[in-house]
Amino acid sequence: MRTVTIVGASLSGLYAARELRAQGFDGRLVIVGEEPHHPYDRPPLSKDFLVGRADESSLALTDADETAGLDAEWLLGVRARGLDARGRTVLLDDGRTVPTDGVVIATGAAARRLPGDGLAGVHTLRTLDDARALRADLARGSRAVVVIGGGFIGAETASSCARLGHTVTVVEAAPLPLLPQLGADMAAVCAALHRRGGVELVTGTGVAALRGTTTVTGIDLSDGRTLPADIVIVGVGAVPNTAWLTGSALVPHDGVLCDDGCVTALPQVVAVGDVARVGGVRAEHWTSATEQPRAAVTNLLAGRTLVTARTVPYFWSDQYDSRIQFTGRHREGDTVHITEGGITEDGLPGESGFLARYEREGRTVAVLGVDRPRAFLRARRELQRERRRDEHPGQGRRAPETAVL
Repeated sequence: MRTVTIVGASLSGLYAARELRAQGFDGRLVIVGEEPHHPYDRPPLSKDFLVGRADESSLALTDADETAGLDAEWLLGVRARGLDARGRTVLLDDGRTVPTDGVVIATGAAARRLPGDGLAGVHTLRTLDDARALRADLARGSRAVVVIGGGFIGAETASSCARLGHTVTVVEAAPLPLLPQLGADMAAVCAALHRRGGVELVTGTGVAALRGTTTVTGIDLSDGRTLPADIVIVGVGAVPNTAWLTGSALVPHDGVLCDDGCVTALPQVVAVGDVARVGGVRAEHWTSATEQPRAAVTNLLAGRTLVTARTVPYFWSDQYDSRIQFTGRHREGDTVHITEGGITEDGLPGESGFLARYEREGRTVAVLGVDRPRAFLRARRELQRERRRDEHPGQGRRAPETAVL
């Protein structure tokens, strides 16, 4: 394999580049990025960057020394528009073509949009340019901010806006924020965090329309109410960036379909990060983007699936001065037990936070920690060890760390 092209100058794309060099690939490495920026860290965009506690330089995931060491050709500010697998070529929007022997798809996902969101004052928050625009809008004085969607991005952005002194309302279609991820009992704690932060939470209703002619003035809710708004932030999920693969041999289905080793239907093409549907699951988490490339690159260089990329899901979120950490997979019907710390009568985390374990058929399948980082880290490691023992029962407690990447 003489040339490998990574499509997506993202977190997962950067980790794939690192893995290629670490695993001995010394050929031509091309990295294509739609944004004009080198890879940067996205989680701070809704937190420290938005409130002005972090500048753009602190978001950078690489420095000059590493960039030189990767010895890659960076094609930034240009979008891939097609993949000719038969001719082994990546087609670019500006008319250029990149002949290649292998492809890593790391194009991530784009913010889901609402009809009419072209009004001034309506924002999404997915990219650095999104964050720049929102931060500038928020700096124009006290505003009425409506956040549509109570998921992680919505909650974190609402928290940051409240910290900046704005009047904030969160609209969530479900009965509670983060209900699918955490279950009703623990989602109720997240609802209490909004109240503690001085943010109004409107649940159980959707958005019927955005109001305004050139600039947003409010939103109409599905239940007939209208909320005034100077700024609207749309946080209703993301759509995997797969449109550029139309016409290729790959048929996307909520992401690029891969086996457990991130290998697509084409052996010379792998996918990682938010765009990859690995073993039937597409996980938009930082850890997936950083852990999948090791297996993907191993399999790409081998030309077949040798190792898998199954991991125990993990995510964290900072909301209203609380750190929320979760690992594992929750299902409806799981039993939740508080094993350390506690929850107050107001539904808030106790003074020292709490640790909750989700149990199914007598086994711990997930763990939630709020302001309890050390206890959570121990519980997360236990869950990882249990996962390894399940997958390698004959190896007992000495299952090698490299068995699951």
